[in-house]
Amino acid sequence: MDSVDAEAEQIIDGIGPRLRTLRRDRGVTLEDLAAMTGISVSTLSRLESGKRRPTLDLLIPLARAHRVALDQLVAAPATGDPRVHLKPQRHGQGSVLVPLTQYPGRVQVFKQVLSPREPKLVTHDGYEWLYVLAGELRIVLGERDFTLRPGEVAEFDTREPHWFGPAGPNAVEILHLFGPRGDQAVIRASPSS
Repeated sequence: MDSVDAEAEQIIDGIGPRLRTLRRDRGVTLEDLAAMTGISVSTLSRLESGKRRPTLDLLIPLARAHRVALDQLVAAPATGDPRVHLKPQRHGQGSVLVPLTQYPGRVQVFKQVLSPREPKLVTHDGYEWLYVLAGELRIVLGERDFTLRPGEVAEFDTREPHWFGPAGPNAVEILHLFGPRGDQAVIRASPSS
């Protein structure tokens, strides 16, 4: 086998474990994924374990269900593509944080997948803006308790005791903007006349 074939085999062998990690990081079961994609649980299981060879007709619905580009599932080598390949950071209790910006001292932007955990109110300097991508987000602000659904947004001063996480037993996926010195993350412009 020449080096090109060996490299292709290595890429194909990496797809199953990558699919399993992606599914688990998002708190999705094989049954949930089967319902989303129409692919049977047994096929998904064999795909993740490397016993079934990945094909485009399997990978395309999986990429759509996980809301990722196909090349993220395949780990295709860089080809001058301008897209940024983000590096997820795993945090305690199964949560994943993906920094979208790297500007110390300015508004930070993250994509987060939060796993279920017990509420624990915290306070710190700053201002937060949360946008729900998937799942339901529970936010506790002092004595108030809110549940946000996909497409809904919350913003608050982090000097108020607060906590946020999944509203139920499944993970929630959010965009999270944080201003370190009380900077408001959202500027409301007046409508143009």
